[in-house]
Amino acid sequence: MKDFYYKYFYLKLELKSFTIMIKTKPNKGKLLIAEPALAGDVSFNRSVVLLAEHNTEGSVGFILNKPLEYMISDLVSEIHKPFKVYNGGPVEQDNLYFIHKVPQLIANSIEISDGIYWGGDFGRIVDLINTNSISTDDIRFFLGYTGWDSAQLDNEVSSNSWVIVPNTYESNIIQIATNALWKEKMLELGGDYLLWSNTPENPSLN
Repeated sequence: MKDFYYKYFYLKLELKSFTIMIKTKPNKGKLLIAEPALAGDVSFNRSVVLLAEHNTEGSVGFILNKPLEYMISDLVSEIHKPFKVYNGGPVEQDNLYFIHKVPQLIANSIEISDGIYWGGDFGRIVDLINTNSISTDDIRFFLGYTGWDSAQLDNEVSSNSWVIVPNTYESNIIQIATNALWKEKMLELGGDYLLWSNTPENPSLN
């Protein structure tokens, strides 16, 4: 009877580990929450990344909660509205990228998931912004993106650099994601993460 109990107990542990592994598998449309262990990483400290693509060749994502001092009108002279620009990641930071939720207005958009799209006809976007046909709730601009080579993201997840969670906000993530998003996710994860939710971003200031 004792041997049966131990076998049953370890089987439950194995099944639980297998379930967690499935739940934390990277897929486009999911959110990557930077583990507190990345606190020393300039690019990803307290980052929340929307995963826009993940396949055998690599992964692409955009940091959602790192606003820059720039407005889109500072970077594109044809645009006359002050849409905020975010730091999308350390790759190609001299290039502009965007996600949106209005594919019916922007041709050649690529669906990420849950009503979120990226890319499309930029000339059309300029017209839509200048005529007040889309708002900051519909589109978000980034300088740069976050990229991983083949299997690199999976290895980082395995080494506990990221927590993967579903995007429960769906397309509303565009207006919901602020610089407080990482703290909110720490509170949602609970447990030991609760301690990190109240620590200053720069511990030396505490």
